Amino acid sequence: MIPAAVHRGGATLPVEGLVALQNVTGASSETAGTEFTLQNVLTAIVVLVIAYVLAGTLSLVLSKLADRLAHQRFRVMFLIPIVKFFVYGGALYLVLSVLFELTQTQLVAFAGLLGAALGLGLKDLLADVVGGLVVVLEQPFQVGDKVQMGEHYGEVVDIGVRSTTLVTPTDTLVVVPNFTLFNDSVANANTSDAEMLVVVEFYVDPDADVERATDIVEDALVTSPYVFVSDATPASVVVEDDLYYRTIRGKAYVNDLRSEVRFKTDVTERVLDAFDDAGIESPKVSADLPAE
Repeated sequence: MIPAAVHRGGATLPVEGLVALQNVTGASSETAGTEFTLQNVLTAIVVLVIAYVLAGTLSLVLSKLADRLAHQRFRVMFLIPIVKFFVYGGALYLVLSVLFELTQTQLVAFAGLLGAALGLGLKDLLADVVGGLVVVLEQPFQVGDKVQMGEHYGEVVDIGVRSTTLVTPTDTLVVVPNFTLFNDSVANANTSDAEMLVVVEFYVDPDADVERATDIVEDALVTSPYVFVSDATPASVVVEDDLYYRTIRGKAYVNDLRSEVRFKTDVTERVLDAFDDAGIESPKVSADLPAE
């Protein structure tokens, strides 16, 4: 026969209260191995700092190795974000599962706290992390590629957990949040190849000798020291007419995407000098020219 109540320390507890007390006691014993002491917290911080330093060091080593292995450069650079995710993931696992010995109940509680934090404004951070995973898994671009992300264009120099870093043609570092992948289109100019198509535009007067101007542009393209010409990647020139000017657009591949600016500068200088020698004039109404 089950008693309706029991005595404990001079007080009478109903059976339901005793069961609840036993549940709490059991939960306490289940979590007794977890110690959120100052020493554990400091150790966790040290582990995370070591992971940060290790990830940065490995990224630097792989970048240097990629520069030395020119033909395998993009394959080596591809390893950088993967190494980072493994280092940070291992550090997080070490802190939560080994150092603090979190139980299933505590992991669920941690997930609940994470959900509350996201509701308080950290959802963008989670979107950045998910975006970083998408970059690693789907590879829309890799370290070393020239990409257009939103309004920013440049070479990808780092793919992190939260953001991607670009270097623009003006040597400006731009940090783009990874969640940009879900909101804006991303254009990859070389898709992990060393060669990249570069377009150089010139504007001439409608009455100018277009045939001569086309020959000048084509000659400047194929004789540039930075050009890469093959049967699959020939240089080409396109002419477009407008009411007040004509556009001569030269297209050619560079032998190294990092030579993009040098190639444009070399071709532009030699074409403009040749235009002056041949008497090919610029448009008289410059205000109507499209913005570059």
